[in-house]
Order: sequence, then structure tokens, then C-alpha cells
Amino acid sequence: MLHKHQSHNTMTYPTDFYDAAQQLIAAGRFIDSKAWVPATSGNFSLRLADGTIAITVSGKHKGRLQTSDIMLIDAEGRSLDGKKPSAETLLHTSLYQHFPDIHAVLHPHPLNSVLISKCYQQRCILENYELLKAFPGIQTHESQLIVPIFANDQNIARLANLVNSYLASVEVCHGYIIEGHGLYAWGQTLNDALRHLEAFDFLFACELQLKGMKPL
Repeated sequence: MLHKHQSHNTMTYPTDFYDAAQQLIAAGRFIDSKAWVPATSGNFSLRLADGTIAITVSGKHKGRLQTSDIMLIDAEGRSLDGKKPSAETLLHTSLYQHFPDIHAVLHPHPLNSVLISKCYQQRCILENYELLKAFPGIQTHESQLIVPIFANDQNIARLANLVNSYLASVEVCHGYIIEGHGLYAWGQTLNDALRHLEAFDFLFACELQLKGMKPL
């Protein structure tokens, strides 16, 4: 069964699009409440049952999203409803292609992740923290999680290729930072991805405190 939604043109969305839109709106409000998406920064997406992706449109404040601010793209990032996706859409679709079991990708700009990217070269190693258990497959604090840091690049295709090469070279990765920019995290569900964001922010704050910086 399909629902029809009237926008600029008559557009038929998958039935789960509207539920996904409401989830993204609620996630945007929560993430904004943490001050992780200042101005109109960040972008969020959910993969739907048919493989298409609901994603936030370009240039909207994530704490004040409406259904019209969520659009539909195909697995390659092409707009299916005429709306304009974020310039970083390719970074979302690349993650979905690499991780077949994930259904949510979140990209906020938390201050702690930006500061971490200025303090570390190429990667931040998180180890011996109890909260590492927030990530799948980690069952003890006696673990190590590597968070790669990639140089910011206005050429998103080139950046996506760099990320893809890294992901192909490692067995485990739950998130990455773009230097001076923000954090990418993902999960099998939206709640999983939100949990990962919260864990990353706490752990980054710990690392900053250890370096003598005052985290947010």
C-alpha cells in the first residue's frame, strides 16, 4: 500500500516514509537540545524497507524540522521527489552500502567532536572506558575503539572514497570525525545511532578533560 503526498508535484512515498520522517523530526529536536547542530548544520537519514532513504533536506534547522523538510532519495543519493538533499548525502549512502544491516545515519556537529579533531592526528583511540559497552560487540571496559579523523574536504565524492577505503581496511568502525566539521555515527536503528552519539560525546569530553581542555 502506498500513500500519496502532494508537494510541488504529486509524489508517491513508501508507506514507512511518514513514520521515518516523524522519527527524524524527533531525533532532530533531541540532538538540537544537546547543542549538537548549531545553525542549520548536520543531516540525518533513515533507510526504508524498500532500500530508499529518508533524509533531511539541505539548509534546515534540525531542531525545527517539519515533514516537508524530509525528502526521499534512492540508494545512490538521487532525489526522488524533486527536493534538494544535503551536499553530504553521498557520505550517508556510502555507509548504507558498506553496512547492509544499518538503518540510521546521524551527522551532527558536536563541539566536543570538533575539538577532538583539533587535538588528535588521524585518529582518536578510546580505551578502558565503561561506556564503550554502548557500542555493539563491546562487552568489557578493557576494549579499544578507534575513531578515525578525516581531513575536511569540499569534494564530497573524494571524501567518501577516502572513508570507504578506510572502512574496507578495518574490521570495526562505529563512527568517524571530519576535522573541524563534525561526527558521523550510525546504527541498526535510530535509537542505536542516538545511543552511539551520546556515548561518543561523553567519551570525547573525557578525552578533552584529560588533555586539560574544558569540554562542553
